[in-house]
Amino acid sequence: MCGPIHIVEALMIEPQDRPVPVRHLEKAWLQYTLTDKVVTGAAHGREVAEDYVQMAAIVHGGLAAIEETPAVISVVNANSPLRYDDRMLGGLISYARHNQAVIVTPFILAGAMSPVSMAAAVAQQNAEALAGIALMQLVRPGCPAVYGAFSTNLDLKTGAPALGTPEGALALLMGGQLARHYGLPFRGSGGLNNSKVVDAQAAAETQMSLWPVVMSHANVSLHCAGWLEAGLVCSLEKFMVDVEGLAIMQRLLQGVVVDDETLAFDEIAQIGPGGHHLGTDYTLNRFREAFYMPVLADRQNYESWKLAGAQDAAVRAHKLANQLIAEYEAPVFDAAVQEELAAFIAQRKAAVN
Repeated sequence: MCGPIHIVEALMIEPQDRPVPVRHLEKAWLQYTLTDKVVTGAAHGREVAEDYVQMAAIVHGGLAAIEETPAVISVVNANSPLRYDDRMLGGLISYARHNQAVIVTPFILAGAMSPVSMAAAVAQQNAEALAGIALMQLVRPGCPAVYGAFSTNLDLKTGAPALGTPEGALALLMGGQLARHYGLPFRGSGGLNNSKVVDAQAAAETQMSLWPVVMSHANVSLHCAGWLEAGLVCSLEKFMVDVEGLAIMQRLLQGVVVDDETLAFDEIAQIGPGGHHLGTDYTLNRFREAFYMPVLADRQNYESWKLAGAQDAAVRAHKLANQLIAEYEAPVFDAAVQEELAAFIAQRKAAVN
């Protein structure tokens, strides 16, 4: 329902009321039946990755088709410092064998998983990322790989991860430079913060994370909407606030068209000194698309805002989220494909239970 979001992650939720061996199957069913956006696959083990590959093949026309045009992208994390666990490697190998894209991402908290220096953290990140990408190329030369970066600092007072920090921003900028040096696509993360509620801290830390993603020319960015409490909480209200922020950023990055029509010299001359442009044909013909129109931000004066209920951004976001949920319509999904996918999931559930 939210245009600025292009990817639906496999790990957006963790259905703890389901047995662990079938959770990825439950999530994949929801991903494929409730959205037509790009799907990320889980990578915690060879069998899990293989299941995602087989499900993608059902949806996208068979194994040969998705090996020609990859249909799943997944994240594999290093177990920093300087190692990968067997489940992550199993997932990486399974996806690489089928020519599916993997975002190889070390997760480094400087001061814990690396020396307490961002230069050291990023140097270590580089070694760990390249090690995973090199393994992918050994499995299947030329398979699509993305240089992932998730390096930030530890809060040395509390021992908690610190997100939306200037150190994390610097690490993103350095990671983008390294990815371009190697000719690899780059993954960043926007929307990261440590706040417990939708407040000024959440907004400031989110912007400190999102701007470096843009400035580092990241090709894909995860965790861009809904994060609170260092990712332990997904908030519907924060999700809507973040979507508005992403829409504004998307509009900014479109730039400005400069031509005879947009310069509008005739309009300027016609109105002349001291006039106004509120009722001109030029304005009336363009007012719907001329500027970004917020769906969440309130631009009324104080008196009008107070008469409307004096609602803050979190309250408005709560209402907007519920409105979108109420208006949701499932995408069209071929009935035969859906039946085949359901049969595969039922078969795999029976096998792993």
